[in-house]
Amino acid sequence: MRIDHVAIAVNDLDEAARTYKEALGADSVEFETVESEGVRVGIIRMENGRIELMQPVGDSSPIKKFLETRGQGLHHVALETSDIEGEVGRMRDAGVRFLGDVRPGSEGTMVTFVHPKSLCGVLAELCSHPK
Repeated sequence: MRIDHVAIAVNDLDEAARTYKEALGADSVEFETVESEGVRVGIIRMENGRIELMQPVGDSSPIKKFLETRGQGLHHVALETSDIEGEVGRMRDAGVRFLGDVRPGSEGTMVTFVHPKSLCGVLAELCSHPK
């Protein structure tokens, strides 16, 4: 596995994208709505990974609740694997708990989330990019 991206919950995606783009000297921000997660994302590509800014698109979005209780900030760290199903099985055998099943994510990825209690309070996403 390797670190794929760091996800940051934001109240205003357009404003946050401008701020991050300018601060990091990024060439562009790619926008996408991920219906399965109830978020609109702005993806900033870096040399060694990505930053993913996330804004909720509805009241049922888990990001909306996160922002209401914790405010803007780091939401999760995403780890890339080439075999998400195999990795989930291996991790479950090791006692790791997951938040839901493997499902579609941004940019055609398949994703699932590791319960924060399994990783010392940190929410982690496993993701597998299309081949």
